[in-house]
Amino acid sequence: MGMNSPKTGKPGTTDQSPRWEGPQENRPSGYLPAKDDPDVDRDAVGENLQDPEKGDLGDSLKTRDEK
Repeated sequence: MGMNSPKTGKPGTTDQSPRWEGPQENRPSGYLPAKDDPDVDRDAVGENLQDPEKGDLGDSLKTRDEK
């Protein structure tokens, strides 16, 4: 009963599917791609997928290993 393709509709309504801000290889089928490049562009808290901020032990599990 899931969505196989994202819906493009009016932004901010249920007519549009949500955007996936994570790695493209993990994007579920019902999500639209990100408008920016999450590997390079920083988000609202100043992180991107290449340089996540890890402040304490609890943050260590939220992203993959640092390079």
